[in-house]
Amino acid sequence: MTDVGVLQDCLGEVLQRLDGFVTLHSVERLSGGASQETYRLRVEMADGERSLALRRSVGPTEGRGIGGPGLVVEARLMVLARQAGVPGPDVYLVLRPEDGLGDGFVMEWIAGESLGARINRSENLTAARAGLARECGGALARIHSIDLDSTGLRDVLGEAGPEDSVRLTWKRYQGFGSPQPMIDFTARWLLDHLPPDGEVALVHGDFRNGNLVVNPTGMGAVLDWEIAHIGDPMRDLGWLCTSSWRFGHPEQPVGGFGSYEDLFAGYEEESGRVVDLEHVRFWEVFGSFWWSIGCLGMADQYRTGPDRSVERAAIGRRSSECQVDCVNLLIPGPVTEVAREGGDRGSDLPRVDELVGSVREFLRSDVVPAIDGRTGFLARVGANSLDIVARELELGNEHRHLEWSRLRNLLGVDGTLGELRLLLAEGLRDGSVALDTDGLIGHLRQTVVNQILIDQPTYWGCVAALGFDANSQK
Repeated sequence: MTDVGVLQDCLGEVLQRLDGFVTLHSVERLSGGASQETYRLRVEMADGERSLALRRSVGPTEGRGIGGPGLVVEARLMVLARQAGVPGPDVYLVLRPEDGLGDGFVMEWIAGESLGARINRSENLTAARAGLARECGGALARIHSIDLDSTGLRDVLGEAGPEDSVRLTWKRYQGFGSPQPMIDFTARWLLDHLPPDGEVALVHGDFRNGNLVVNPTGMGAVLDWEIAHIGDPMRDLGWLCTSSWRFGHPEQPVGGFGSYEDLFAGYEEESGRVVDLEHVRFWEVFGSFWWSIGCLGMADQYRTGPDRSVERAAIGRRSSECQVDCVNLLIPGPVTEVAREGGDRGSDLPRVDELVGSVREFLRSDVVPAIDGRTGFLARVGANSLDIVARELELGNEHRHLEWSRLRNLLGVDGTLGELRLLLAEGLRDGSVALDTDGLIGHLRQTVVNQILIDQPTYWGCVAALGFDANSQK
């Protein structure tokens, strides 16, 4: 964990390189940002006090699966995007190795809202939301128009087409040693439905609600270029429409604030290219597949370092949200809720569930209201994690027993739950288990829904799966 006091001392020296800099008043780490650190800097300049933003790596990026170009190139991309007419901050200063602060850069502070849920519900942003999907389409078209050769980006960015993207992501997941057969099923589906080869472009890679700054007049900035690469431009449109980034508004596929029609109209007006909905939907499925693995990657990083925050561990449990999105997109159908544990829960005073509940309520009632900033945010994350623990105590044993029973019937062999789960995953990986195997999709659907009933039962994808209407599919 970064020592903010030490960081502030070092930054005071670094900021001397800015014209008109007088002094650094404060450094505040912002909530969110599980892959990179973001800080708000309050500085005194010759013309008065202002805020700046620092974006900085959380330890080394090698082997962490981020797959991006690094923050030095990210700063360069932000400059190029701004020159192309994409809203974004001015980059003032890039950190040097001799600064002793790792990779990072200091940029303009853009006022506005960046939290996706607030963007979707704030009354102050009602007018902005009305045109935001079309704005996003135009901004993406401008990003995709940036010339790769004259800018030198082809020399500093990796390239990945649809098939490479699926296979590299799938391989990364397999390295975690945590088999999740729905992920393997989705990878097989993606490889069977690859879009045709087409023109490549600069791909932002993480253009979504939550990485935009929005103010009452519209889009103020596009942020977080950490997984930018060269590839299929439709990946950006599909990622913006991925279910995880709708923040409680599933009826609005574009970030929870807009329609496909408005997004595509903005893109087509700026680029002159017609958007194919099915092409974008491939990348929507990929988006849920990719983020289901990204969540597991956060948990893996929690186990291996360098940042063992409560946030990383909690994000690991969000993988089931993305997996249920894949269920709803690919294999919708009826499911049954796992039965809640009943009967005598023991006479211990207090019981385990009561101990968990007492700590959870302490965090929510006493700690969160008393602490601002990132620590308060993490206290809320901790309380949410204890919610998961409570549901695990109530539902986990029955969920795992039912999964084990289905796997025995499906595979026709005996073994532990872990052994059978791995056997199914390996069969999907090597093709020995066909996607239309009798009982497979029912097992996957039931397993994923039972898991999300533990991890996040209010997630809209879980609600949709439980409320499946066969008539609506006809």
